[in-house]
Amino acid sequence: MSKKISVVIRNKNQADALDFLLKNLTSRYTDDIEEIIVIDNLSTDNSHGIIKKYNGVKKVTIEKFSYGESANLAAKSAESDIVVIFSAHAFPVSHDFFKLIKSSFEKNDNLAGLRCLHNNNDFTLYINGVSAKEEPNGAAVIFCGSAFNKKIWEELKFKGDIQTMEDKEWSKRVLEKGYDIEFVPSIFCYHIKRTPQQLFFRYKNEVIGGYQLWHEEYNFKTALRMLAGSLKKAFLLFVSSFYYAFRKFFFLLKFINHKPEKF
Repeated sequence: MSKKISVVIRNKNQADALDFLLKNLTSRYTDDIEEIIVIDNLSTDNSHGIIKKYNGVKKVTIEKFSYGESANLAAKSAESDIVVIFSAHAFPVSHDFFKLIKSSFEKNDNLAGLRCLHNNNDFTLYINGVSAKEEPNGAAVIFCGSAFNKKIWEELKFKGDIQTMEDKEWSKRVLEKGYDIEFVPSIFCYHIKRTPQQLFFRYKNEVIGGYQLWHEEYNFKTALRMLAGSLKKAFLLFVSSFYYAFRKFFFLLKFINHKPEKF
């Protein structure tokens, strides 16, 4: 039987990015997906208006957000066999993005999830044939541009109380249970510019998640070494920026006085 695909988008105050993603999905992939659902975390921008702009797109509100519970809500809300999760700031690129996902699930009944490709790490591991069992942190599903099997989710729900890395934690349990997670050459773009506050929030989550999942240990010496590394990096970046700011300035002065011939 042919499997169907639901696309679920997690969103909070990203109206412009959401608009672009929905335009992309509804103009390029209408024959490949069964439904589009936006899980919105009480957005105060024009996200609701953007959703209404696209006929047939469903909105589901999540008031008390957690990564795990939003993923559970995504699975619960989807009607299809295959659930593809995006954040509003990501979008599929390759023309066969969903076709490849569908084909992979139809070929392997033991397949729990697929990780699509968007960065150097993904491409390197995929081309080198590294599996999720060999490298669960780098090759397991990530809940932006990944797909999972709803039937396996019904057996193994996501943890709602986990601080972060709900996707990696689920992948770990799935692999231990004997299911498969694979790469699929479906290419997407992940585009977001985070503020220092957002980067710090992400850093805290990664430290907690790394300790809980991969048992990474930290001590006072580790903290000092990381502080020294961060300060060194910030200093070198400042010096480099300062240096090249003046190089640009003197180049423009020279250019103004010695302009080349126009074509």
